Amino acid sequence: MATEKNRFVIVRTYSAGVHAGRLVRAHGKEVTLADSIRIWYWKGAASLSQLAMEGVKDPSACKFAMPVELITLTEAIEIIPCTLKAEKIIKGVPSWKM
Repeated sequence: MATEKNRFVIVRTYSAGVHAGRLVRAHGKEVTLADSIRIWYWKGAASLSQLAMEGVKDPSACKFAMPVELITLTEAIEIIPCTLKAEKIIKGVPSWKM
């Protein structure tokens, strides 16, 4: 899996869910993200492809976890580069907390 370093991306994993963040490193199935947001639930995009291109249409209904400084995901299935528009919207979704 290869994409531009430092690019804001969405990563879908085999067992750790979906994450969005700044790509630090991608090597085989291992991906490290900075300022990573776990995307637990989204509303207003039909797929991760649409989420990466357009963001979400209903940010208040989404469940995005609070960002973590650094995360290494060991079973990445896909890396999708995001547009600047989608990045801004994803980062603007309030953190879902209990």
